[in-house]
Amino acid sequence: MTKQFVMGSLISKAVMVVISAGVIWFGVTLLTEPVRAEEGGTTVTVEAKADGRALGMKYISAALAVGIGSVAAGIAVAMVGSAAMGAVAERPELMGRSLIYVGLAEGIAIYGVVVAIMILLG
Repeated sequence: MTKQFVMGSLISKAVMVVISAGVIWFGVTLLTEPVRAEEGGTTVTVEAKADGRALGMKYISAALAVGIGSVAAGIAVAMVGSAAMGAVAERPELMGRSLIYVGLAEGIAIYGVVVAIMILLG
């Protein structure tokens, strides 16, 4: 293996570890926040607080569905697109098939948007 490939692989793994740690930290801090009975001198019921948190979690989960779907689609298009262009360079008659494969990889982002819409409307 070349040195550039190894360094690129290590950097991408480090980025994924940092992103995962950030998501875990955010989830832990969000779920461990204590429920306060009073806020600003007015009494807030636990049900109202729970409704607000449920709405917030709905928006966060929809955003994560779109974000993770888009990142996954980008990674898939990068891999499939480079392989498809290599195949087309050797055999130009494979151009139609390679476009279909790249389109299937882009469909991952559409799945993320559909899931987000289902979360927001459900």
